[in-house]
Amino acid sequence: MHDDPIVASVRKVREGLAAAFGYDVHAIFADLRRREAALGDRLVGQPQTQPPKQAVQPSGGLGGSPVDAHSAATG
Repeated sequence: MHDDPIVASVRKVREGLAAAFGYDVHAIFADLRRREAALGDRLVGQPQTQPPKQAVQPSGGLGGSPVDAHSAATG
């Protein structure tokens, strides 16, 4: 398998970061939050997106088979 130097570099940094915080993911993210706070307005925020709408599930009141809205309206 081909060894990608970028992937190897990312893995090396990840391992160093994890070891520095005793492999504690909560400590790693607490440090990340501290670093972000120190940067203040230098970070660009991601615009908030609306969550996808949930599909309406049939209630099951019609014998368990879903009804097509078009065929129900036309009879």
